[in-house]
Amino acid sequence: MRVILRWFKYAVGLGVIAASAGLWITRPNPLPETALSSVTGDPIAGEGVFAAAGCASCHSSPDASGEARLVLSGGRAFASDFGVFYAPNISPDPTHGIGEWSDTQIASALLRGVGREGAHLYPALPYAAYNKMTLQDAADLIAYLRTLPSDQTPNKPHDIGFPFNIRLALGGWKLLFERSDFVVTGDLTPEQTRGRYLVEALGHCGECHTPRNALGGLQRDAWLSGAAIPGGNGRTPNITPAKLGWSEAEIVEYLTSGFTPDFDTAGGEMAEVVKNTATLPIEDRAAIAAYLKVAPAIE
Repeated sequence: MRVILRWFKYAVGLGVIAASAGLWITRPNPLPETALSSVTGDPIAGEGVFAAAGCASCHSSPDASGEARLVLSGGRAFASDFGVFYAPNISPDPTHGIGEWSDTQIASALLRGVGREGAHLYPALPYAAYNKMTLQDAADLIAYLRTLPSDQTPNKPHDIGFPFNIRLALGGWKLLFERSDFVVTGDLTPEQTRGRYLVEALGHCGECHTPRNALGGLQRDAWLSGAAIPGGNGRTPNITPAKLGWSEAEIVEYLTSGFTPDFDTAGGEMAEVVKNTATLPIEDRAAIAAYLKVAPAIE
């Protein structure tokens, strides 16, 4: 009996050590306070980052159009297999928005998925893509966000149940699935490299166009090959060269006007994306097209 009790104590002790080590490895890892000390945010440049990152598509009110899209009051609902997430207010309001957040705290949310209070954020915020954003672009974006209208709309709590409401578990999700390297590698031209940054980092196109596993991690070996739309309403298309037979000029036109070569138009969430890409410099739209032509072809 004493031997059994001794081994039980050893097992409990090892379990506590393993659990403590796991919590340490998967703890939130915000940026250091000095992370942005070497860069100065430029709100004019930040406007372009804002468009490329699609901030208004998620954080403006669902019925917003025109200048109202710059009021980032939040509230849009995003269904998933794990519950419904609601975009937060990221206007400069000091109470309900991010007006009292420091630049480093905002950058930590974008690049590390860590909130102001030091807790993990849900990857409904595409920090698994934004983590490849340069610090300069992050600083520029933050400077631009601070110029936008303030709004006092309160945030809505996410509608998610157990066990997905345990934020500590998100550290394990990050360890398993968050990657900071680019998918497409090799000898890319400067234009293709710029396109990769726009698609894989700022534009986070893979978040919608790449299938996910049962835990919500991107299946990078099926990059941009299409995925089920959360909520069961069809699929996003395969936009690899295996299925997207458009020329680079046709891709640029689609990202500008929303018109396909078959005279169809962008609909659903893609219509929101086109509102953003249409404001980018023509060189950026051409870079996206050049990148899509060299992405791995997946049937």
